[in-house]
Amino acid sequence: MNQDAAKQTDSAHAQCDAPEVSAPFKHIGVITKPEAESVRETLLVLFDYLAQRDANVLVEECIPRSINSRFASASREEISRQCDLAIVVGGDGTILSAVRAMAGANVPLMGINVGRLGFLADISPDEMQQSLDEMLAGNFRQEQRFLLECEVMRDNQCIFHCDAFNDVVVHIRDVARMIEFETRINNTFVNHQRADGIVVSTPTGSTAYALSAGGPILHATLSAITLVPISPHTLSSRPIVVNADSQIDILICNTKEGVAQVTGDGHLSHDVHVGDHIKIRRKSPCITLLHPQQHNYFEILRAKLHWSEHS
Repeated sequence: MNQDAAKQTDSAHAQCDAPEVSAPFKHIGVITKPEAESVRETLLVLFDYLAQRDANVLVEECIPRSINSRFASASREEISRQCDLAIVVGGDGTILSAVRAMAGANVPLMGINVGRLGFLADISPDEMQQSLDEMLAGNFRQEQRFLLECEVMRDNQCIFHCDAFNDVVVHIRDVARMIEFETRINNTFVNHQRADGIVVSTPTGSTAYALSAGGPILHATLSAITLVPISPHTLSSRPIVVNADSQIDILICNTKEGVAQVTGDGHLSHDVHVGDHIKIRRKSPCITLLHPQQHNYFEILRAKLHWSEHS
């Protein structure tokens, strides 16, 4: 990576232990959504481009031979072991899934956005070849972002574990009922509250469910975690932001005859009972996202949230 690119590292880097990324990339993996046919045209153009590069390419096994006829297929686990770069074709949901699968592998990801403008996948298909020329030559911005890891403890036994790139949510599963829970941070009592639930969010997830619940937007590279109550019973229950090294413990106190649930990134779920402890902390190491040099986080916020628009 050249000196200009080296300067374009956006992160709370001292708090992350992901290695610095440098080009050239000799082993490139391609990951996409399960419905690969929906991104066929983008994949075909990408494969034509990669065929001209001096690199070994592994393609996710969900991509059919009608689209990929030249590269070896592999699972995400194999891509995480063998590649030094993963190109993700899809939207933010595809990147969320890829990040969880690649967590701990120290493989940087770049996202080619197919669909609506994304917070994570920020290379458009129209600009793909030019962006890849620059980025594969080492001209990119890199961001270190962290995941959360969650454990549900029952009778001192871990009964559920998940990783989340956006958020961990505690809520009632099937009906509109409140839940009572107690929150401790670093073994220090914070509060006992009644609410529809609580969102524990990374900075990446602060523009997702946490934002809808009234939480603040955190810059994506901050070393912080947000706790946002969902429709709390008292107006004095407000979101709080804590250091990302904090250990968060949520004790389920009462579910009002409903079934409470903990969910990671809206996909991985498990029922929780009264007396269960939900322990949440930052996962190590961080994940590295690569962006074009002109990447502008606030420009994406303006576009996604319709800031500065005039009627």
